[in-house]
Amino acid sequence: MLYIVATPIGNLGDISLRALDTLRAVNWVVSEDTRKTGIMLKHFEISKPQISFFEQNEQKNLPRILGLLKEGRDVALVSNAGTPAVSDPGFTLVRAALEHGMEVSAVPGPTALIMALVLSGLPVHAFTFRGFPPRKSSARQRFLAVDADSPHTLIFYESPYRLHAFLQDALVVYGDRPAAVANDLTKKFEQVDRGLLSALIPLYAEQKLRGEFTVVIAGRDSIQ
Repeated sequence: MLYIVATPIGNLGDISLRALDTLRAVNWVVSEDTRKTGIMLKHFEISKPQISFFEQNEQKNLPRILGLLKEGRDVALVSNAGTPAVSDPGFTLVRAALEHGMEVSAVPGPTALIMALVLSGLPVHAFTFRGFPPRKSSARQRFLAVDADSPHTLIFYESPYRLHAFLQDALVVYGDRPAAVANDLTKKFEQVDRGLLSALIPLYAEQKLRGEFTVVIAGRDSIQ
């Protein structure tokens, strides 16, 4: 069986007992980054063979993983942090396993987008998760414009290298909406900045940023 196992997004204390039991029981662990997963497994005194699975090698390693599943081996899929297949290549393995009639189960757990949404103070009853935007400003603005009239709260992931430019483009496309920017969630220096886009932009103008950011922006109906 293929198990989709959610892992902590920062604080290792957030791992579930079921996740630990599953990782101890499976034959193989499929990891977005074997080094990072190895550190986590070692912390919990778990020793398992790993197969790397990321954007550049997913087509190469997919047949090997499917072969293990066909042989009746139990395989756990994990990402660097959070729930696998959310903004990472894990979904291709899940889709392939289902297409081949294999059993797939999920062990739920942390995900940055939900935590950021809850902490944002913006409406949570309906939201749209858009993942990572394009890197170039023109493409990014077209990407953002798709949801310009959406009534739902919007959630994005962004790199520290493009966060400031992303917020500037969001202001151009959406106008000056309420928003929240979350970083280091569950960690010692967890930070959530809230305010209008125009007020948030200067906060990230000259900082040397690290880690991935989650940006939550109010939907159209929230500003009327």
